[in-house]
Amino acid sequence: MISETNPGLATGPDGLVRTAWALGSEMMCRYYDTEWGMPICEERGLFERLSLEGFQSGLSWSTILSKRENFRAAFADFDPEIVADFSQEDVQRLLTDAGIIRHRGKIMATISNAQATLALREQGGLAALIWSYQPDRTPVPRSLEEIPTRSAESEALARRLKAEGFRFVGPTTVFALMEAVGMVDTHVVGSHRRGSSGVSFSNQPA
Repeated sequence: MISETNPGLATGPDGLVRTAWALGSEMMCRYYDTEWGMPICEERGLFERLSLEGFQSGLSWSTILSKRENFRAAFADFDPEIVADFSQEDVQRLLTDAGIIRHRGKIMATISNAQATLALREQGGLAALIWSYQPDRTPVPRSLEEIPTRSAESEALARRLKAEGFRFVGPTTVFALMEAVGMVDTHVVGSHRRGSSGVSFSNQPA
């Protein structure tokens, strides 16, 4: 049920208050409760999220989420070492796979991004690079309208990723990634998930 005083919040059948978009479906609610905004600090997980955010460009996240298992099967569970070696035959296979988004540019970007991910290992790795752009302050949105779609940090990280050879990594896409992997907290104030991550890359267990 959408809050009458704050349409950015909604109360689910379980009595928990969430940011309103979480109640779009059972799938979205489960994702919001158990994944979105939870820290991801390892290479494969970040490569997967970066890839899916790129495919999401111009589409709804629910569309991508509903196809996630298909994406994982199509892209070797987002193992960057395998994806980096995808051939033209693999590209043709992906372009005929109805279970994913059949966009040649995004498919090619995922392959080149896997190659860029491997190249980053000589500089400390993808996780260290991405998390080095975690802002000192996180937004405090009290409504959906107050949730930003980009930040100075996402703009800087997008530039850095592009310089390292990544594609489909504009500042809005990168900000969505930062939200998804727990670098910034954009849960609307009042949500049961607000403040639930509160970590940085440096304090993750080895």
